[in-house]
Parts: sequence; structure tokens; C-alpha cells
Amino acid sequence: MKKEMKNVPDIRFQGFTDTWEQRKLGELVSFSKGSGYSKGDLKEDGTPIILYGRLYTKYETVISEVDTFVDEKKNSVYSKGGEVIVPASGETAEDISIASVVEKSGVLLGGDLNVITPPKDLDSAFLAISISNGKPHNDMAKMAQGKSVVHLHNSDLAQIDLPYPSYEEQRRISGLLSDIDNLITLHQRKVDEIIEYKAGMLQKMFPKKGENVPEIRFSGFTDAWEQRKFGDLADYKKGPFGSAITKDMFVPKSEESVKVYEQQNAINKDWTLERYFLPKEYALTKLKSFEVYGGDIIVSCAGTIGEIYEIPVNAESGVINQALMRVRVNENMIDKKMFIISFSNMIDDFTRAHSNGSAIKNIPPFADLKPMEVMMPSLEEQRKISSFFDNLDNLITLHQRKLERIKDYKKGLLQHMFIK
Repeated sequence: MKKEMKNVPDIRFQGFTDTWEQRKLGELVSFSKGSGYSKGDLKEDGTPIILYGRLYTKYETVISEVDTFVDEKKNSVYSKGGEVIVPASGETAEDISIASVVEKSGVLLGGDLNVITPPKDLDSAFLAISISNGKPHNDMAKMAQGKSVVHLHNSDLAQIDLPYPSYEEQRRISGLLSDIDNLITLHQRKVDEIIEYKAGMLQKMFPKKGENVPEIRFSGFTDAWEQRKFGDLADYKKGPFGSAITKDMFVPKSEESVKVYEQQNAINKDWTLERYFLPKEYALTKLKSFEVYGGDIIVSCAGTIGEIYEIPVNAESGVINQALMRVRVNENMIDKKMFIISFSNMIDDFTRAHSNGSAIKNIPPFADLKPMEVMMPSLEEQRKISSFFDNLDNLITLHQRKLERIKDYKKGLLQHMFIK
């Protein structure tokens, strides 16, 4: 038996009780296409333009500011303000079922964009959100099934079913989500500002090349920083040869197994991620020297190199695989946070010096790494610097968590304020 579609959403503003109407999108709106511009046409200034790639990267409900420009061509298509734009091609349904409103007039609309002009009684922002999250989104996902490259034509959009309420309710819904988007933008901006401030302080609180004092210091510290070799600051151990850990050795997780730490733990800064386990007897005998536990630092060594993560003290112990390096810091000589900052800077410098325009695939070999020198102050000054950057990191984390909570709240509303 065919399931009847709901005609009201789960959550509504008080005072709205009428059922939502449903019509084909083609019965409500008019369609047009953007004109043929590509990334190769972009200039530092000129006429503002929106290319379809922006929709994949910024996910804005309303595009208010445009910071890409081109030289105008003949037969270009300009916005009049209020159009909804949808990508005309993509690799997945997610690529094509995103939509944004062009707020201002006089903006060029690039090629590979479907352009929808709604009537006065259909709110542009409501329509864009519906396409990105409601029943139209699901309809387009069905179109995309089994296709390696998805092409979306205006004729396809015209056949999509659009459930919609009264204009007043549309405006209430889009207004609420717009307010949430503004809150998300504010928190994201705060996170970006703190990250930018941290980057600036990392430049100023460490000596420049050839110098032995930084530009900014805590009061009371005047001694010159001294050179230290990375080989003296920590003990380093790269993971075992691939033949020491093979897939046929893996066993289910149990009290008699030991976790294998991988690059995903370093890259995602998350010790809880786990896929593979080895028999405890084998891991703690044959691989004893590759053991890792809380307080150790792991570093990704191949492909995505230089991702550094300190394993929390309460983390499960395990062994590293061949793509990781374990580092145990000599805390009598250097504060661990200072080591992480200095080691990260060293990897960045190494990458810049040896890239030659291509990605570095491996971390420096020990023969090169250990003799490398780094400037260090006294332990007391190190700890002051470390505490300063710990506080910044905690502030960044705090704002990021707030940001994620707001995003989750918005996601929940989108699930329940639209008909699917």
C-alpha cells in the first residue's frame, strides 16, 4: 500500500494550522540558466560573479557578498535580486541538491547554474532551504541514484514536488533559520579570529631565524634563547615494518587484544578511533618497543605528514603501525607543549624547503631530524609560553563546541520544520 505523504511538518510556529499545499515546482516559478564563465575567467577586480563551485564550499542560504570578479562578456546573465540558484551538475545528489539566494541585483551568474525566479508569494529563502533540505532534496537524490556524474536540468527541477505553507509561515521559517545562520557566522568568525591571533603570536613569541630572542616576551625574562638539538629533546620511534603487522594477524577486540594506533588517530586528534587489534601476547613481546600509552605523542609519517597528537593520560595503550612515529619528550629539558609547537614548525620548514612544488610524502629520517636545532628559553619561560597557548587552544575549543551545538540545533530544526 502506498504511503501517503504528510501534509504538515512535525514542528510549526504557534498559530499556523493549515495544511501545506503541494505543487510541481514548474507550476510556481520561472527558470533560466547562467552564462558560460569558468575559474579561468576570474580577475582581481571587475564585475562580481557567482560560479557554481561557491555553492559546494560555502553552503549559504543567502549570498550577500560576492568577492569573485570577471571581465564582462556579451550575452551575460545578471541577477535581479531574489533568484534561487542550483548547480546544474555534480558528482552526487548532495552536490546538485544545494541552493542559495542571490540577494543583490547586478551580479553575474556563471555557467552550470540553474536559475529559479519565484513569484511574490513564494519566499526565496524558504525555496532555497526546501531544495537543500526538504522533499525536493529527496526527489533529486532519487534522480542521482546510480549515476557517476549527475546533470540537473531546469526541466528536471520543474517536475519536483514542492510542499509549502502560506507566505507568512514561509517567512517565519526562513527568518528563524536566517537568524541561526547569522549566529553560526558570528561564532565561526570568533573561532577564525582566535586562530588568526594564535598564528600571529606564534610568529612573535618565538625568535625569527638568525635571532636569539623573540619580539614579544613575558615580563621578567631577558636571557637569550639557546640552541637545542631535537635528538636531545625527545626519544623517537617509527612504527614497525609492514610485515610486522599484517591483516591476517588482526583479532576482535577483547581483554586479550591490544589496539593498533593509526594515522587516523593523529590526523583526527582522537585516540578513541579504532579498527584493528592484535593478540596481546604478540603485541607485548614482538612489538614491545612500539608500545604507546597516555602522555606519548604520535606523529603521522606518510602521506598526510606532520599531524601531531598527544595521547591523553586516560587513553587505552596500544602499539603504533608503520605510518606513525612515537615521541617521548624529555620533560627535564623541554615543556611538552613547547616541543609540539617547535616540532610542528620544524616539519613545516622542512616541507617548504623540500617540496619543489610537490607534496612531501615522508617525515625527515632520524639522521636528518635529530641533529636539527631549535631555539629554546629556560623551562620557566617555556611553561609560561605553553600555558598562554594552552589557554588559546581551550578558547578555540570552547567556541568550536558552541558552533557545533548551534549547527546541530539547526540540523534538528531542518529535519522537523519541513515535509520530507
